[in-house]
Amino acid sequence: ADRARETSLLKQELSYYRGREARKIPSHGVIGESPAIRAVIQQAHQIAALDDTPPVLITGETGTGKGLIARTIHASGPRASKAFIEVNCTALPANLMEAELFGHERGAFTDAKQSKIGLFEAAEHGFIFLDEIGDVELPLQGKLLRAIEERMVRRVGGIRDRKIDVRILAATNRDLEREAQAGTFRRDLYFRLAVILLRLPPLRERGDDVLLLADDFIRRYSAKYGKDVKRMSAAARDAMLAYAWPGNVRELSHVIERAVLWSQGGVLEAEQLSLTKLDD
Repeated sequence: ADRARETSLLKQELSYYRGREARKIPSHGVIGESPAIRAVIQQAHQIAALDDTPPVLITGETGTGKGLIARTIHASGPRASKAFIEVNCTALPANLMEAELFGHERGAFTDAKQSKIGLFEAAEHGFIFLDEIGDVELPLQGKLLRAIEERMVRRVGGIRDRKIDVRILAATNRDLEREAQAGTFRRDLYFRLAVILLRLPPLRERGDDVLLLADDFIRRYSAKYGKDVKRMSAAARDAMLAYAWPGNVRELSHVIERAVLWSQGGVLEAEQLSLTKLDD
């Protein structure tokens, strides 16, 4: 009976995560024609085609789209219909992370009134994406390494190891190689995660991609807010290309959303982008 109930709960949880993640995947995919981003997309598709994908570490500045590339790997391969579980390692408190990742048995701690599967088990046959992996504290890094190497987890308070069939994707905006050398990140975990390294280029290295992305965001936000913005002025496009975009695609999205929201006509002007103020 316990096993049947647990299987039912697992199916419910997988359905929840799959539905949530499907809603989050942008339908337009990765936008860009620059050689830098096309190379990354090609690598992502090559990785997705592998039958037994080794761990992949996606690196890049904040806002470059590491999560979108992770979803591209998942959606392009044979496990596309299986779970994609994203774990924000920054948002999870350290004292809860182990139980969230590996699950816990009833009575493992004060509030553990029933057993609960962890996110590794919820991702069975699919992918788990460990975003901002550099924020995981050292004691938990050892348990992560064991789960990845042995493909096995043990719930908090449990005595039984559970086999898992999960593909591992991780992302960071930190220099984990340097941190591994300094001893602030486990060297063995870094080398295990970095079997395949994917570096996402910052927006300032992607040339005219900024204009392609801006045009797409204009269409999306015009529809969202019921506006009739069609394009940017020549001066606005020049300002876009001249700006350094420290927040990358995420910053671009916010800039366009705000400009469309306050727009009065069909053309976005340079002053509506407020890029000078952002650069100060």
